[in-house]
Amino acid sequence: MAGQNPRGDAPAAASAVVRLEAYDRSEILGDDADPFGVAEWGLVWLPKEHHFGIRDGHRLVAHAGLLVVPLSVGGRRMDVVGVGGVAVAADRRGRGLAARVVNGAVEHARALGHEFALLFCRPGVAGLYGRLGWREVDAAVEVEQPAGVAVMPLRTMWFPLREGSRWPEGPVRLRSHPM
Repeated sequence: MAGQNPRGDAPAAASAVVRLEAYDRSEILGDDADPFGVAEWGLVWLPKEHHFGIRDGHRLVAHAGLLVVPLSVGGRRMDVVGVGGVAVAADRRGRGLAARVVNGAVEHARALGHEFALLFCRPGVAGLYGRLGWREVDAAVEVEQPAGVAVMPLRTMWFPLREGSRWPEGPVRLRSHPM
């Protein structure tokens, strides 16, 4: 039938990426205790400060958050824009919404004036970020946790927020909880 997508339901009329005043992840992900599939590592995460979303009518269907965090790479200290909390409603996945909301958040991240964006993800979604231009950090990444420093078990990926930026070489230490 004309006007339907390959799944057979009506096409989503999702709007542009917008800045959100507030964000409640249950609006997209429900009450799942581990919607991002990372609880097994027992990590403590920081809440994001800047939230971006895509709405379909009044319903929030995609989200990405940002938070500026301190980092050192090879002894060089800098702040980076952490990207996290990327979520798409289950019934809207596979339609490019994750790419749209992440790219919208990255555009805002550029305006914050830092050289790099950084995110942590499960191996199964690293390909999505790779297609968006994110690159994997080759070194092990240490992060702060309540019991002390821990090695991040997830993939760490970076994105240049300035033309020509190259990730520095050397040991990586996030000087906060992950975002």
